[in-house]
Amino acid sequence: MPRLGFLLSTLASLMLSGSALAADRPPNVVLIISDDHAWTDYSFQGHPKIQTPRIDRLAAEGRTFRRGYVPSSLCSPSLASILTGLYAHQHKVTSNDPPLPPGMSNAQANQDPGFLAERKEMTSFGERVPTIPQLLKQAGYVSFQSGKWWGGSSENGGFTEGMTHGDPKRGGRHGDAGLAIGRQTMKPVLDFINGAVDADEPFFVWYAPMMPHLPHNPPERLLKKYRDAAPTLHIAKYWAMVEWFDETCGVILDHLDDKGIAENTLVVYLADNGWIQDPNTPQYDPKSKQSQYDGGLRTPIIVRWLGKVQPADVDQLAISLDVAPTILKAAGLKPTPEMPGIDLLDDEALARRRSVFGEIFTHNAVDIQRPATSVRYRWMVDETWKLILPASWNTPDGVIELYDLTNDPFETKNLADEHPDRVAEMTKRIDAWWSPDPR
Repeated sequence: MPRLGFLLSTLASLMLSGSALAADRPPNVVLIISDDHAWTDYSFQGHPKIQTPRIDRLAAEGRTFRRGYVPSSLCSPSLASILTGLYAHQHKVTSNDPPLPPGMSNAQANQDPGFLAERKEMTSFGERVPTIPQLLKQAGYVSFQSGKWWGGSSENGGFTEGMTHGDPKRGGRHGDAGLAIGRQTMKPVLDFINGAVDADEPFFVWYAPMMPHLPHNPPERLLKKYRDAAPTLHIAKYWAMVEWFDETCGVILDHLDDKGIAENTLVVYLADNGWIQDPNTPQYDPKSKQSQYDGGLRTPIIVRWLGKVQPADVDQLAISLDVAPTILKAAGLKPTPEMPGIDLLDDEALARRRSVFGEIFTHNAVDIQRPATSVRYRWMVDETWKLILPASWNTPDGVIELYDLTNDPFETKNLADEHPDRVAEMTKRIDAWWSPDPR
């Protein structure tokens, strides 16, 4: 019996050791980024018409932050902040494009050597500051870029593989060949996952399709579903695009299941910025994309790690700057000291958080080396209050705005004049976070 007891004890020890080794293996990471998608426009968020069953399931299986934000409501700076974990005034990608040369159209500027040189400088942020794939490479990860990407070639961002070449002479600007993902094919992402699994390498996937972004050209089967349910055809097209995007998310999630790797894959979901569809044109409402309002800034943020992270709706504030620290810590790496975000799986850090901050910039930069010259607004959410401060040099007619988001989530009543003390206190805190000087 003593011998049997020893053998059982040894076997148990070996099994525990194996479990520990399995637990120590870094997770694969799939980062899903929706493009121009309002925080309200999911069925799990209560939208009465739009159906998003795959993202709904992801939210039910993950740690879901319904009060998530991005710091900037414009694609390029927002995506750069997700990838670096830094504010735009830190990584310096404040805008989608360089300053437009005087008297030139956008088409003419794309042939101008000076404009192209500045674009190249803007897209080299991966050489100035670390990115998620660069840091993950230290832990043996391979990585893949697909979809929206403003950083030149995928290699510029530290990806080991990718779809985007980034050459302006061949139409490179915000994704080029990578924009086929989701709309035309899912094969490149699935093939990459297959290759990484076959090679037994941990992987990182950047899946950022240009969806539901314009052009709103959903499959007829989906448009038919929403045509009679929506107030206008433009809204129906946008709603159908959201469900089409949801279907593509399902393709990736199903593939993780089919490969038997779902439980060792961290899936993170968010949108790059919001979008409120103009009912009468293909364009967006002014209180959404590029704006200082939650219609452009707010997004659900979901973190799913099956068997490792307990599913929950989390009431605390989150921001896209948290994505990098969350991924890096799950992979056993440390965030850089410059990253202001927190690990969304760290309950103590979440409990300490009271506020999130952000910044809105001009679409074309004023000076690509000096972020302060391009800022239009700074903003802050403090628990349930939101303060917006205009930058006089770019927004001379702007006014200070204060909203009670609990009672006014769509920011319809400016309470700044009614709460001067709160405005003063929050202004001090915004200035302590970043006080830009355009001189």
